[in-house]
Amino acid sequence: MKYPVFFRSHLLAIILLGLTWTQGVTQEISWHASGKNGAVAAGHADSVLIGLRILERGKTAADAAAATILALSVTDYGAFAIGGEVPLLIYDAHVKRVRVLSGVGGAPLSPEAIASFYNHGIPATGSMKAAPVPGVVDLVVELLKLSGTISFEEAVAPTLALLDRGNQNWHPKLAVTLRTLVEAERLASGTRENKLTAARDCFYRGSVADQLEAWYIATGALLRKKDLEAHVTHIEDPVTVDYHGYTICKCGPWTQGPVLCQNLKILEGFALHTLQHLSPDYIHLVTEAMKLGYADRDEYYADPRFSNVPMAELLSEDYAIVRRSLIDLQEASLDRRPGDPIGVRALKISALPENESISIIKQDTTTCVVADRWGNVVAATPSCNMLTNTPGPSGVNTGNRVRSMNTDPNHPNRVEAGKRPRVTLTPTLVLKNGFPILAVSVAGGDFQDQTGLNVLLNHIDFGMLPKEAVSAPRFYTNHHQDSFNPSPDRQTTFVGRGELCVNDEISSEVRHSLADRGHIIKKTAGPIGMPVMIFIEPGTGMIYAAGDPKANRHAGALP
Repeated sequence: MKYPVFFRSHLLAIILLGLTWTQGVTQEISWHASGKNGAVAAGHADSVLIGLRILERGKTAADAAAATILALSVTDYGAFAIGGEVPLLIYDAHVKRVRVLSGVGGAPLSPEAIASFYNHGIPATGSMKAAPVPGVVDLVVELLKLSGTISFEEAVAPTLALLDRGNQNWHPKLAVTLRTLVEAERLASGTRENKLTAARDCFYRGSVADQLEAWYIATGALLRKKDLEAHVTHIEDPVTVDYHGYTICKCGPWTQGPVLCQNLKILEGFALHTLQHLSPDYIHLVTEAMKLGYADRDEYYADPRFSNVPMAELLSEDYAIVRRSLIDLQEASLDRRPGDPIGVRALKISALPENESISIIKQDTTTCVVADRWGNVVAATPSCNMLTNTPGPSGVNTGNRVRSMNTDPNHPNRVEAGKRPRVTLTPTLVLKNGFPILAVSVAGGDFQDQTGLNVLLNHIDFGMLPKEAVSAPRFYTNHHQDSFNPSPDRQTTFVGRGELCVNDEISSEVRHSLADRGHIIKKTAGPIGMPVMIFIEPGTGMIYAAGDPKANRHAGALP
């Protein structure tokens, strides 16, 4: 492989820098850890250690998260790729503020591309035609600009080391692409921010963008270079609710994140902490609340830059009260029951939905939460959902997130030029008295926020530390529409009317009691969702980190 003369002089240094981060990896990482000087919980152990070693150098949570996310595109490939997407929340201790970085690309800008979706349908089972703009590279650069201190070269060096020792045919191709971005950063003049922008622009406007466009054309994808050039990582305020003195922060309704806020608003009217954990009463009550929240998600959520999402009304106290009144404590609802937040009415419609008649293929996601010694905290949910897509000549692969929209012309989540799909990806930050104490990320499609709710309630209402909170038995309901089914007939996209799935550690007595209330019970021995969690203990500053070991999550901390 030949590189430009200027770049060859730096290549060995970059490789050696990367190798120092990736030696002796898995021996140092477990599934839970604690310490006072920083912590990382994520997917593969290699990526966790890479983040920890950035923290060990005295760098920020943003720096460590950037390096971890890039590494996860290699270590967790299949669940994530460099051409995927990353919604991210960050608490910046310097400004004492939570911000959302929308690392999710939009649908193609071409009117002809959008017309083809309405004329022929959005591919439901995997296709380059359903690819949105890649969001990861711009997300990483914006994160480093916003709260980081290191260069793109430093952030990507460990990933390059992983690629150089890898054995997949796309590894050397992606390594060339990433080194091209590093070269652009090194050649740029000006400030650190100018140099980071140069690396980013190489991907979205320069030679890599040209290569990506040629790949799009060759594979029948609908994206073009103008889509890459127009991409922006929007920086937004979080959606928030208060729950028992905690402030829950989520990404906006271009994700499913606010459904967790809605569920908590409904549940706040019940004394959950007085119920036995995982008792029939507890599981029934939480499940019925989730059904109501998900019905509103399916009815109203979309990219708010294109659709008028009544977020304030959905999270209002008055609306929570009327929605709460629909819960029967002894009987499971089998209807689909979105409400009317504008009119503050408990029901907009009540209908018995049809279950899906086809199987919609999913592909998983990965996880990343980071805290540093100065109080900065990041929660991110990297994904790609690539399905049948494979890496191109650049080593970049892309996903199928456009299928998380639909072609119902009257639906808020209908596909439009440049619009972000309403994704399931949904990190969480939680504040107490204005300071971050919890960071959560979950992989698991439509039940990411159901698993997130399980984990949060385990901590807030039952006092569990991350080690217990992420490993306790869990449950979820399929009583919602499938976020990966782009059919315009939304009534036929319901996954499983009344279905409630529980871990098999939950006793047969509890399962029978739930079935007596009308739930259609299923059980599983596998993990329900793939959560990771960080808790920063007020007063002591001790950081506790954990990832569900059944889901192959890992965590580490600095003493």
